[in-house]
Amino acid sequence: MGMLQEFKTFAMRGNVVDMAVGVIIGGAFGAIVSAMVSDILMPVVGVATGGVNFKDQFIALDGKTYATMDLAKQAGVATLNYGSVIDATIKFIVVAFVLFMVIKGMNSAKKKEEAAPAPAAPAEPPAQEKLLAEIRDLLKKQQK
Repeated sequence: MGMLQEFKTFAMRGNVVDMAVGVIIGGAFGAIVSAMVSDILMPVVGVATGGVNFKDQFIALDGKTYATMDLAKQAGVATLNYGSVIDATIKFIVVAFVLFMVIKGMNSAKKKEEAAPAPAAPAEPPAQEKLLAEIRDLLKKQQK
């Protein structure tokens, strides 16, 4: 029973739960970035490079030329898919840039929060209240 309780304590710590949430959101964010890169950014890059689709870029290792990667795979030929590496690199750059912007924004907000003036110290109580507090404290001492 002790080990089960220890595991429960470990699993319910705040940082473990925060990490789990981060992993789940990261997975969803990765899907969004993949879709954005594959369906929005890469077609624009393809137009800019004369219609080149990077995912279809490969080198057949048997020295022959194949029209598509699927034809090479059907022929049982090993391929070097350098287009997939280019695609993954572009996705990484997009993710890194977005994270950079998020962290930069968070740091900027934190600096503004730190630069905000500290709350004013509470006003000192009037002399009458000080005197009454002293009398109260003296009466408490006498009762003990």
